Amino acid sequence: MRPLPSRLVADATSSQPTGSERPPGRPYPPPAAPEAFWPIQATVLTAIGLQFGLTERLTAGPGWLIPSLEGVLLIGLSMATPRQLEHEHKGRRRTAIALTAFVSAANVFSLVELIHLLLHHNVSNGNALIVSGMLIWLTNFLIFALWYWEWDRGGPGRRASGHDGPPDFLFPQMSDDRIEPLYWRPQFIDYLYVSLTNATAFSPTDTMPLTPVAKMIMGVQSIVSLVTIGLVVSRAVNIL
Repeated sequence: MRPLPSRLVADATSSQPTGSERPPGRPYPPPAAPEAFWPIQATVLTAIGLQFGLTERLTAGPGWLIPSLEGVLLIGLSMATPRQLEHEHKGRRRTAIALTAFVSAANVFSLVELIHLLLHHNVSNGNALIVSGMLIWLTNFLIFALWYWEWDRGGPGRRASGHDGPPDFLFPQMSDDRIEPLYWRPQFIDYLYVSLTNATAFSPTDTMPLTPVAKMIMGVQSIVSLVTIGLVVSRAVNIL
């Protein structure tokens, strides 16, 4: 056989991957990286503060009761993780999920009470309705950001330690290897943005849910947001 031209041999050799070349596809999971805890503390404190703005008619028990219990749980979380997350803490995660579920239940209770007030009572104060509806909507937006942050890939502790589970959300950075950095991992601000767009559009926008649990969480948030804006705020505008 005639030998191949040297130019073809060189091209074939150069096309073979070398040890220094990066394999195709974005690496998963990304390497371990600590995650700051203060944004979560600030979000929970804001949600607690919003609940103080609701009248006792829309709260379960005295107006100070639920925010106080939420504050106790937040203190426990802060003691377990004072500055940043570096490893998985199963007890901390259970407490965080319990706190998130507690605030979510309190917010849904307030929405149900507000709907009952609209349907069975003659409400003439449109300004109070708008304020109550916005407080409930803002709490819904903040608390579901915590749900997304706490649930995705097995929780923030697993992500911080580099032991990410299967992703629950598909972010744009995960679908295009040309986007830097290659070792990108979502932070709390990303989940906050997902919650904001889902609460305003009532559906996913640039980030898609991948697992059944993620779809259910986004669906619940959309329903709460739609009812709050569609029923409460529109009724208040009609009164005004």
